[in-house]
Amino acid sequence: MGLERKAVLRAAPAHTVRYERRRPEETILHCLVREHLETFLAQVEAGTGSGLPEFVKDEFEAFLECGVLAHGFLRVRCAECAHEKLVAFSCKRRGFCPSCGARRMAESAAYRIDQVIPRVPVRQWVLSFPIPLRVLFAAQPELLTPVACASCTASSRGLCSSSPA
Repeated sequence: MGLERKAVLRAAPAHTVRYERRRPEETILHCLVREHLETFLAQVEAGTGSGLPEFVKDEFEAFLECGVLAHGFLRVRCAECAHEKLVAFSCKRRGFCPSCGARRMAESAAYRIDQVIPRVPVRQWVLSFPIPLRVLFAAQPELLTPVACASCTASSRGLCSSSPA
């Protein structure tokens, strides 16, 4: 039985997964950021006097290194045919990099669908505030809690009153 199982496992991959390296350094966004980042940072600093926060600069710098072989890679080798591929390191950031942001979004959506949300009908509510209130809540986050609680209470009452008894 052990030999049969090995033969089945060896023959199982009828279709091969083909990895094609993305080339971020060839995209328009990467070229724009690479060519104009220093100018942009200088203009922001000249305009505001303080410049951008360090974490924002770090996001841009990580984006410029993400997926570029010159900034690090892993050599992957097939155990059966000895074919090798180079896989560039990714930044794994969530702010600016479209590739890492999309991967994180897909992974978190799959997790929520598979593990978090039960298999029952789900209703989603989106609470949006005008921009001046968003600025106020960003500056004074303690104000957001009572507003969020009041909106949750109001929507719950609305659902209860409209549902059949």
